[in-house]
Amino acid sequence: MKKKFYITTPIYYPSAKLHIGHAYCTTLTDVFARSKRERGYECYFLTGADEHGLKIEKNAEAAGVTPQAFVDNIVEGFYKLWDLLKITNDDFIRTTQDRHVKVVQDIFSKMLEKGDIYLGEYEGWYCRFCEAFWTDTQVGVDHLCPDCGREVQKAKEEAYFFKTGKYVDSLLKFYDDNPNFLTPVSRKNEMINTFIKPGLDDLCVSRTSFTWGIPVKENPKHVVYVWLDALTNYITALGYGSDHPELFKKYWEDEDTEIIHILGADITRFHAIYWPMFLESLGVRKPDREFVHGLLMMRDSKMSKSKGNVVDPYPLVERYGVDSVRYYLTREINFGSDGSFSPEQFVERVNSDLANSYGNLLNRTISMIGKYFDGIIPEYKGQLTEFDGALEAMIDFTIEQYEKAMDDLKITEAISYVNELVNRANKYIDETTPWVLAKDEAKKAELGSVMNHLARAIYVASRLYHPVLVVASDKAFEQLGLSSEKADYQNIKDKHLLDNLQTVKGSPLFPRLDAAIEVPFIAGLMGSNK
Repeated sequence: MKKKFYITTPIYYPSAKLHIGHAYCTTLTDVFARSKRERGYECYFLTGADEHGLKIEKNAEAAGVTPQAFVDNIVEGFYKLWDLLKITNDDFIRTTQDRHVKVVQDIFSKMLEKGDIYLGEYEGWYCRFCEAFWTDTQVGVDHLCPDCGREVQKAKEEAYFFKTGKYVDSLLKFYDDNPNFLTPVSRKNEMINTFIKPGLDDLCVSRTSFTWGIPVKENPKHVVYVWLDALTNYITALGYGSDHPELFKKYWEDEDTEIIHILGADITRFHAIYWPMFLESLGVRKPDREFVHGLLMMRDSKMSKSKGNVVDPYPLVERYGVDSVRYYLTREINFGSDGSFSPEQFVERVNSDLANSYGNLLNRTISMIGKYFDGIIPEYKGQLTEFDGALEAMIDFTIEQYEKAMDDLKITEAISYVNELVNRANKYIDETTPWVLAKDEAKKAELGSVMNHLARAIYVASRLYHPVLVVASDKAFEQLGLSSEKADYQNIKDKHLLDNLQTVKGSPLFPRLDAAIEVPFIAGLMGSNK
């Protein structure tokens, strides 16, 4: 495995406030970044805002402000949301920043000089919501955008084009040579069969019908079209083409870095087809992986700011805590598949996994250690009950499978292994019956072994949960008597870590939710889509 990781979310479009769908992508990326850092790897995590385009220009005009003032206001909300969700991104790139604008202009000039970009005229069907041109075949007889389903308009204008045909063969070879580049694999088949095989048109990379964009130096009436502008953020943020390319050398050029883009299904075409072509044109290495997460649905309809069928994360976090929201997004929706948000699922997941299983396991164990051993965790003395070996084996298996799944971006699967460990520890209590052992002084050593094994299972589960449950896991460590230094991931396999620690009784990590009250509350946040 490589030693360094550069992981990115898409840069989000600040046409309106972000919703739970954006929180989903960013939270899952954050979980991966946190897990890597905790295991001792270097990980650089980028997110940002894609701030140019016709939609921004029109929204700003409607609001009576300049486009820059409009995006400044919306992006401030991005910062607040990521802070609320405890996102640990290392950088936030804005496409209006000088560090990006200058380099995009230079990239355009370089491609133009190389002959990969040429001036022509575009006539086709334009979706102003997706900022994409489509052919007659793609929009069909109803003239609807194949991505968002809205009506498109006929448009004709002078434009610069990128020569996609020049790079099709090398792209297909790259797919063949790197089968793990685009996952799930169904996305690669879609790119080939839907877009490449029928014939790939040259890509429009400039516009003249609006001005809110990066001007083309050689022809300033043109602004760089959104995808050449937006996609290049992944390298401009690292200092590519600037006077300070240190991060670019460390996290992109160094072959010891794994480069991972996390993206939504609706922007796969641009990332999987055009982005590798742009990089090849520039003579720059391609990413190692592009992982396409599914769409977050609301009653079988894609969640969308423009449709208004969204859930605001703020009231969810304020009422249920950041961990409950992060956990639901990580566990309920299989990363890589479409998922849905519903009040019933949210309440059930919090109650079942967090309150009843994990929180209750901690509460019961700390109570028993307090009752039977004055709050001191007994020393590990091997496997003294017939059930100790099975729990130890489960702990080792969970760590191994968790790391393997995380490394393959199977984040939902990784957390499910931790859930199984928690469930196994709860079963272990029923198997060992500590309340019975406590009645027999001759069973004191066995009782101590049970308490030690339970405490270790909780520590390991909390350690593995930590990238998701960023608050509750630390509280669990505190209740186990672990300092932040001793709770470090590097100690996860130390069987004597908890010996003789003084536990601290705390309040329940996750109070059980009353579905009769909470389901209607969450449904109310969903407005007409409840």
